[in-house]
Amino acid sequence: MVKIKPFCGIRPPQEYAAEVASRPYDVLNSAEAKAEATERSLLHIIKPEIDFDPIIDEHSEEAYTKAMENFRLWKERGWLQQDNEEYYYIYAQTMNGRTQYGIAMCCHFEDYLSGAIKKHELTRPDKEEDRMIHVRNQKANIEPVFFTYPDDAEINAIVEQVVNENEPDYDFTAADGFGHHFWVVRDAATNKRITELFAAIPALYVADGHHRTAAAARVGQECMAMNPNHRGDEEYCYFLAVTFPASQLRIIDYNRVVRDLNGLSERELLDLLKESFEVECKGREIYTPSSLHNFAMYLAGEWYSLTAKAGTYDDSDPIGVLDVTVLSNLVLDKILGIKDLRTSKRIDFVGGIRGLGELQHRVDSGEMKVAFALYPVSMQQLIDIADTGNIMPPKTTWFEPKLRSGVVIHSFE
Repeated sequence: MVKIKPFCGIRPPQEYAAEVASRPYDVLNSAEAKAEATERSLLHIIKPEIDFDPIIDEHSEEAYTKAMENFRLWKERGWLQQDNEEYYYIYAQTMNGRTQYGIAMCCHFEDYLSGAIKKHELTRPDKEEDRMIHVRNQKANIEPVFFTYPDDAEINAIVEQVVNENEPDYDFTAADGFGHHFWVVRDAATNKRITELFAAIPALYVADGHHRTAAAARVGQECMAMNPNHRGDEEYCYFLAVTFPASQLRIIDYNRVVRDLNGLSERELLDLLKESFEVECKGREIYTPSSLHNFAMYLAGEWYSLTAKAGTYDDSDPIGVLDVTVLSNLVLDKILGIKDLRTSKRIDFVGGIRGLGELQHRVDSGEMKVAFALYPVSMQQLIDIADTGNIMPPKTTWFEPKLRSGVVIHSFE
C-alpha cells in the first residue's frame, strides 16, 4: 500500500505557463537548452549552465549556485507562485490525438525504500548525486517523476469528473506539437478521497525518472537523519510525481545502431543471422517490426525482417521474453561482440520518437554500419519485471510524451 498526499504546488500564473514549462533536463544537451530557452523558461533553473557564455560544466559549483539564484528570482518576479492550500492536480497530455490523464501528487520516500514504489532500471551513482545536489540545494523537487499504477475505476471516475466539470487552469500546445492540460483539484472532499483510494493501491511503478526518484529518496533519508524529532509526516519525506493509470500509457520503441560489423562482411553477418532468425529482405522501403520477436534491420541500403526462431528465447522468463534481451544475446553479443551495452562505444541508442528514418540516416551517413529496430515493450512486461524484482536491460523503454518541467513544483522548505 502506498502513502501519498496533496501539496501546495509552486507553479506559473496562467499567462506564463506555456513559456515557463520546459522539456526535462535529460532530453536535451546544454547547447540545445540554451537555444530553446526563452526569458522565463524553467531551463534556466534545471540547466543553469546555459546562463554562462561560454556554457560552463553543468556539474560545477557555479551552475548549482546559479540554479538556486534563478529559482529564487522566478518566485520573486512572480513567474512561479505557491498555492496557499494543498491540492492534487490533474496533468493531461495529448499526442497524436490520444490523451493520457495523470495526477500530480507527493509520494513518500519510505515507499521507495520498502519497494512499494517499484523500479525496473539500474541507476548510476554519478547521476543520482547530481540530482541530489539540486534537490538538497533547492529544498524542492523542481521536476516531477513519471509513475504508473494499476487502473482503479473510482480514481478514473474522479479524474473524469474534474476534467468535465472544470475549465483547465492551463491548456497549451508545446513547440513539439504535444498538448498539455492542467486542472487544480480544489474540492477538499475530492482530495481526501484520492488519498484514501491510493492507500489501497498495492504499488506504484517508476515509468520514467529513476535517477530523480532515487535522489529524492536519498535526500529524504538525509533530512530524517538530521532531525532528532523526525515523525515521518514532514514535508521532506515527500517528493513530486505525476502518476498515470497503466492502461493509458504507451511505451514506444528504443532502437540500436552499431558502428561496425565486428570484422564481418555484410554477407557473413546475414549468414550468421540465419542461424537464429528467419531473414527476409524488404528492400529500400522502411520496414517496421510487426510483433514481439520480430526485428527490423537496416544494412547496406536495404531493410530486413528478422524473426527469432522458436527455442531462441524464453517467454516464461520476464527478462528472457524481452526483445532487447533476444537482440543482445543473439546478435549484439554473440555475433557483433558487444558485451556491455552500458559502456561500449560501438553502440548507440535512438528513441523511437525520432522515427526509423533516423536509423536509416545514421547508417547511410557512414557513421554507423547497421541499425536494429525493436517492437515496443508493453506496460504489462514492465510491470511483470518490476513485480519480480528484475531489472530491464539498458535503454529498453521510451515514454512519450515527456512531462513538462515547471508545470508544478513541490517545495519542502
